[in-house]
Amino acid sequence: MTQPQGRLAFQAGRIMMRNMLAHEIVASVRNRSTSPTEVTEHYLKRITRLDSQIQAFLRTNPAALEEARQVERRMAAGEDLPLAGVPIALKDNICTRGLETTCASRMLEHFVPPYSATVAQRLCSAGAVILGKTNLDEFAMGSSTEFSAFGPTRNPWDLGRVPGGSSGGSAAAVAADLAPLALGSDTGGSVRQPAALCGVYGFKPTYGRVSRYGLVAFASSLDQIGPLGRSVRDVALLMDVIGSYDRMDSTSLEAQPHFTAALEAHPQGFTIGIVKEAIQVGNTEGVVKALERFREVLEGQGVRFVEVSIPSLEYALATYYLVCTSEASSNLARYDGTLYGLRVEGADITETMMKTRAAGFGPEVKRRILMGTFALSSGYYDAYYGRALRARARLKADFEMAFAQADVLLTPTSPFPAFPLGAKLEDPIAMYLSDIDTVAINLVGLPALSIPAGFESGLPVGVQLVGKALEDERLFTLANAFELATASEFVQIAPIGRG
Repeated sequence: MTQPQGRLAFQAGRIMMRNMLAHEIVASVRNRSTSPTEVTEHYLKRITRLDSQIQAFLRTNPAALEEARQVERRMAAGEDLPLAGVPIALKDNICTRGLETTCASRMLEHFVPPYSATVAQRLCSAGAVILGKTNLDEFAMGSSTEFSAFGPTRNPWDLGRVPGGSSGGSAAAVAADLAPLALGSDTGGSVRQPAALCGVYGFKPTYGRVSRYGLVAFASSLDQIGPLGRSVRDVALLMDVIGSYDRMDSTSLEAQPHFTAALEAHPQGFTIGIVKEAIQVGNTEGVVKALERFREVLEGQGVRFVEVSIPSLEYALATYYLVCTSEASSNLARYDGTLYGLRVEGADITETMMKTRAAGFGPEVKRRILMGTFALSSGYYDAYYGRALRARARLKADFEMAFAQADVLLTPTSPFPAFPLGAKLEDPIAMYLSDIDTVAINLVGLPALSIPAGFESGLPVGVQLVGKALEDERLFTLANAFELATASEFVQIAPIGRG
């Protein structure tokens, strides 16, 4: 007996949905092999089945299925939706109207924003479905996603290890195929470092390329929203939707996105500068081999490699932690129990403020507020914050000198793979060193893409391409060439997500 066509279509959709990439979901939805509702149901079931072990999500979106049905109605009306039916996870410091946005902090527990971030609005306009909100280090301050008020996220490649941070929930969700795409925020490597540790792509755009409107601020001159995905094409597809000017963000740049088009270009003729200061010391054997393999593959496609130097790179980490903590101490002053979020009553307004901040902020956030307040204090401003600003200008000049010799720069994303949970919690300096390969890029506002490029003891490692300002798309041309040449061997779903 012949089954009804609807039943056949549903079964075909379920078969095709398994481990599909985002651009494949779009194609499947458009040709009616599956529907946005079926895709969303599939991912919600995966989260229910697997996420209790990973803790990538803080919450799923109760309106996700209704959003999927709305996409179906829009398609039936003839709308062309570039992200039709693609479920996307958002880091929980990106505001979503009607859906809690907590920054993984007791300070904002149960806070529901009255508006959505520009990126969230653009995703919905493009036909995406907001699947849920992912875990992070509190207020995006951390490198392991252990500093969440709601518990740590675990790396889906090894549940005893960290996923990186602060966008560890987003990286883990994509790595385990709990979401085909995710957004994170990158202040000093918080998209790229967890992407490397979880074996996915992570992109930090040029500062101002993606709107920050609706992103809860950590360090305003450094913060940038960026995507994570399991293929270069998926990340490009997402950037084409979110990577354009927004009048709601005063730092937004007028640039038109051409990320998917950049995938059609050939890398021959590019010159990549290997940054010697980032290569010489401190990298594990697996990271060194990944860099060598990346060079070998692209040299075979006509790319030239040269060595370049950025002498001031050794000062980048100290400079970054002075700048970011100073900005954080200012940005987080607004959380005082008077307008929104947690309020702990005291005898007067001063005591209320003190009790609220003592109860609402976790230890790492308090540490950074103290560091930043000290750096900005009278008598120390020039010695610390002022000197950091001068070092930042010097770093920018050194990057410009390096780019006089190369189109793109190459470094590790992280000098080592994922480390065990708890290994660095009691040693802030060791934790901060996790960002040594990424923070400089935020200080100078350049685009950078972390690319899965190898494994070490069964754990993923990544390499990082850095581009000139507003030449973000070039990184995608090179990454796509590497992905195609290696048949995506380094981009695998983590073992826990393969069932």
